[in-house]
Amino acid sequence: MNQAVLIYDASCPICSSTITWISRNEVENSFEMVPCQSEGLGRLFPFLQRADCMKAMHLVLPGGTVVVGEKVLAEIFMRLRRYQVVALLFKLPGAGVLCRIAYRWFAGRRYRIAAVLYHLIKSGTHAA
Repeated sequence: MNQAVLIYDASCPICSSTITWISRNEVENSFEMVPCQSEGLGRLFPFLQRADCMKAMHLVLPGGTVVVGEKVLAEIFMRLRRYQVVALLFKLPGAGVLCRIAYRWFAGRRYRIAAVLYHLIKSGTHAA
């Protein structure tokens, strides 16, 4: 396995849009994207529980190391064209704590945030 395997919640509109953005910006063949809901997930990674994957993104690195939640973000940015410098921000003092708080807050509310964004976008198109 040469690619990092990014496991995400395909039922979340924000997660799915983020996966599309990552796919457009990744260094060629850096990721294999696998939905948490995939029936093959258990075969690929029997040590991962679907319930855990639904709480946070998981990234399985080529060596088999699993990175979870906010720690996935720096790993993703390191594998994107033109965005590797962003990965350095995660090494700043205090960045880990702030990122963990922000990620957990967002992850726990992602469906509500998606619904609000959908309504804002929908009402914005009707206003024009």
